[in-house]
Amino acid sequence: MINLPQDKKIILFDGVCNLCDSSIQFIIKHDKKDIFRFVALQSEIGLEIINHIGIDTTKIDSILLYEPGKAYYYKAQAALKIAKELGGIYTAISWFSILPNFLTNTVYDYIARNRYKWYGKKDACMIPTPELKAKFL
Repeated sequence: MINLPQDKKIILFDGVCNLCDSSIQFIIKHDKKDIFRFVALQSEIGLEIINHIGIDTTKIDSILLYEPGKAYYYKAQAALKIAKELGGIYTAISWFSILPNFLTNTVYDYIARNRYKWYGKKDACMIPTPELKAKFL
């Protein structure tokens, strides 16, 4: 396994999804404590991380939060944990974590299933600007 930063939480995302790209840009803008690092699911490093933690890729296609050596979260649980880490008003979003996973994941799956239709898809993963390069693995 590659050397991952142990003090950062890694967000794996669908690199060709416009909604995911916008979400990553939003997280970067609001990550005031520099908590997160990012990697596309489709990248070599993304695939290596997925294989390392043993994720079934048929169940994950849009977002995964990985805390190296500790835990991983996917679907709604990942989104809610990310919101909580952003702090401020975004912490309120994490209150939805009191709802059962089947309920929050149903909503999450509906959005994930329709994300390309609603927001579009890119031909390739985004290339970070030089200023943001350090945030991507």
